[in-house]
Amino acid sequence: MTYEERLQHVSVLGAAGKMGSGILLLTAVEMADLSLKAVNQGKTFVLNAIDVSDEALAGVMRYLKAQILKIAEKKIVTLRHIYSGRRDLIDNDEIIAQYIFDVMNVVRPTTRLEASYDSNMIFEAIKEDAALKIKIFSEINTKNSKQPWFFTNTSSIPITVLDEGAGIGGRIIGFHFYNPPAVQKLVEVIRSKHTLQEVYEFALAYARSLRKVVVPAHDIAGFIGNGHFMRDILHAASEAEKLTKEISFVEAVYAINKISQDYLVRPMGIFQLIDYVGVDVCSFIMFVMNPYTKDEEIRSSLLDKLMEMGVKGGQYSDGSQKDGILKYEKGKVVAVFDPDKNEYIAISLFQAKVDEKLGAMPAPPAWKTVVGNKAKDDILKPYFGQLKSAASLGAGLARDYAKKSKEIGKHLVSSGVAFNDADVNTVLLTGFFHAYGPINEYLD
Repeated sequence: MTYEERLQHVSVLGAAGKMGSGILLLTAVEMADLSLKAVNQGKTFVLNAIDVSDEALAGVMRYLKAQILKIAEKKIVTLRHIYSGRRDLIDNDEIIAQYIFDVMNVVRPTTRLEASYDSNMIFEAIKEDAALKIKIFSEINTKNSKQPWFFTNTSSIPITVLDEGAGIGGRIIGFHFYNPPAVQKLVEVIRSKHTLQEVYEFALAYARSLRKVVVPAHDIAGFIGNGHFMRDILHAASEAEKLTKEISFVEAVYAINKISQDYLVRPMGIFQLIDYVGVDVCSFIMFVMNPYTKDEEIRSSLLDKLMEMGVKGGQYSDGSQKDGILKYEKGKVVAVFDPDKNEYIAISLFQAKVDEKLGAMPAPPAWKTVVGNKAKDDILKPYFGQLKSAASLGAGLARDYAKKSKEIGKHLVSSGVAFNDADVNTVLLTGFFHAYGPINEYLD
């Protein structure tokens, strides 16, 4: 089966979710572009958007239309060439409208899993629940005579567990998009012990067509991205707990969030990142990973406590940030949640006090001036050189944090999760938008 033939009939499970909708968009555009090639004229391309709610599916169809419009506007020159044989399409608006129609025409929204029984490929982006995934994969595998390939977006469950549990026989691969899939360039590709070579080769071809940066990872729970992120969370929580011997919990959270963002030149602090992903999501990823990790406990009592209190974070449907460990107003952090008082405490009440305690520090470069800068070493080396010798509490915490981040990265390589140091750095640079990789020599 050729690349085009494989993509003639596809299903996306969890199509209305945060990840599924992005995967649906990328796949719909890829399939529509294939259908518009002269060699594929007359062939039918079908993309089933499968989810449990008709209302949610209606919402994802509106999302698709809006996003396809943006895509069409950006590639109008290419579209004019594609539609050059259409004498009825004269101006750009007509061409864009036709392209939107052609992409949308590929998609079939449905709440019926049975639609996947005719698909050659299954993209899966449902709940991070191994038993549920195995149940659905098994059903499709039993009732689909085409022996479909399964591309799972799991960010933490070993692919071999899904492969063997569902009896797929190697027709599965981990294809972990980063959020949001339509924007993020990174994809982690993970083979199970049995993944067929042709499935792997197709995955690489598909990723290339989507212009994604591919990083391979070994089939170990959490892979590279969450393998680093979850341990980063555990370190941050531990450091905050240590600080509570001297300052309050909310002050400690503020301090570590500031250290991990400003001092380490990251796009956001660790507690803000937890909120962005979702306290509930992070907690569940740890729950999934923990049984597969040896000689370490991947579990946070802080996240567990917050979950019990209903503090979950995440985003609203419009993309704005929900309150989590931190409280937000117009996208800015304004308060920290106090579990003991069950309320948010305004940062303005203690910010000056904590900043003074952290002490003087070298002026850090702004993340925006460093990320993507080819001359970043000329900026970062002098800064970390000053941080290395600074005697303040904040500088010490930053050094310890950076060293721990490097240690985590090295552990991912030595324990066989990542193939090499460069892959760890690529995941953090590309998937987490860090300005530099955790495995570096800035503080050596």
